[in-house]
Amino acid sequence: MNRFTRRESVILGAGAASALALGAGRARASIPTADVPDPGFVPEEGATLTVLRPSKFVQGDEDMFIANSEEFTSLTGIPVEIDFESWTDLTPKAAVASSIGSGPDIIMGWGHISHQYPDAVVPLDDLAGYLGAKYGGWWPMAEKYGKQGGKWISMPIGASGGRCVYRKSWVEEAGFSEVPGDTDGFLDLCRKMQANGHPAGLALGNAEGDGNAWTSWLVWSHGGAMVDEDNRVIINSPETVEALKYGKALYETFIPGTESWLDPSNNKAFLAGQLGLTQNGISVYYAAKTSEEDAMRELAEDIYHARMPIGPAGKTTERSLTVNAMLMNYSPYPNAAKAYLQFLMEAEQYDPWLTACIGYWNHPLQAYDASAIWTADPKHEPYKHVLKDALWDGYRGALGEASSAVLADFVMVEMVSSVCTGRSTPEEAAAEAQRRAERYYGSA
Repeated sequence: MNRFTRRESVILGAGAASALALGAGRARASIPTADVPDPGFVPEEGATLTVLRPSKFVQGDEDMFIANSEEFTSLTGIPVEIDFESWTDLTPKAAVASSIGSGPDIIMGWGHISHQYPDAVVPLDDLAGYLGAKYGGWWPMAEKYGKQGGKWISMPIGASGGRCVYRKSWVEEAGFSEVPGDTDGFLDLCRKMQANGHPAGLALGNAEGDGNAWTSWLVWSHGGAMVDEDNRVIINSPETVEALKYGKALYETFIPGTESWLDPSNNKAFLAGQLGLTQNGISVYYAAKTSEEDAMRELAEDIYHARMPIGPAGKTTERSLTVNAMLMNYSPYPNAAKAYLQFLMEAEQYDPWLTACIGYWNHPLQAYDASAIWTADPKHEPYKHVLKDALWDGYRGALGEASSAVLADFVMVEMVSSVCTGRSTPEEAAAEAQRRAERYYGSA
């Protein structure tokens, strides 16, 4: 649950690590692989690397990421500096580096950013092709975020999924054995939980992860979308209006104050016992399960996960928050950077990282379905296939500068928030979102 509110840097010198730092668990994971020739990236003489990536939401993510990077330094002698950036500041810093041509060698930014600056990166076809061939192929959504025009402009390393996180005892108290799989049943559950003093709570502030996740699910689940397949803005539609009416009804079951919530807010409220249901990654469960407090570990026993319900659209419509690695074209050490990324994605490093964060960053390569983390605890299973069937930012259109700008401007979140808080009618909010989105996409 803890997050950095400022940048934290970790510098790994050539003599700072040893293979022993990773412990006995470094043995090769039982991940199925194909016999594929190694790409043989030869690092440049005197190479050093700087990596910009999101700050942690689960401690195991940061610990194992640093440990893997230390192991790379130990084996190659290449120092690696890691900057863990707050989620809200990650995109602006990536944008500045891309625009001025100076900054980190590798930027692990949100999924859309490489499509906004495709000319600022080094193609990764050789690396991504090797990894895909060795590890059973990339999930379709990983390819969606990694490729532009058939070329790999970036490489997803993981994705956090927004699943329903709930207190099982309180769901049962409301008369349900599990979270309903349809939107009507879901609303009924939330109303009954609220009546029992256990409200739901979903972020309505401009939260990079949680706000975008559930408001996108809301609109997509009712058949709405920001744009169509030809990138024409279509958010002002009957489907969107119906989604907003449903969102308003759902909001009435929320704990007060969600209109100002950012990404950590629902985690804190849930763990404090203030709400019984939210949408989130697996970090709430991780925080409770790994806590040193008896009360928190007891709470973990009552925390369960489920897929978000299916609405009138008739299919799953969840979003993934994808982390995409970009090798910047101003880097003087592209081979060293590719070698580092390859090292991180190989089973000996990737599976321990996946395990350490209990799947918080879901795997983009299909072979990692075999990771023991997915069977170690049945509560992990709903997060197993975040990238298998997620929808993308800018659905149903193409990823690009316009989709990135609409996301950064929180058009979807603010449309939903304005209706939930009574500032706009559904019709007014949909029309305003249409106007705002057309500033970036253009009008038909």
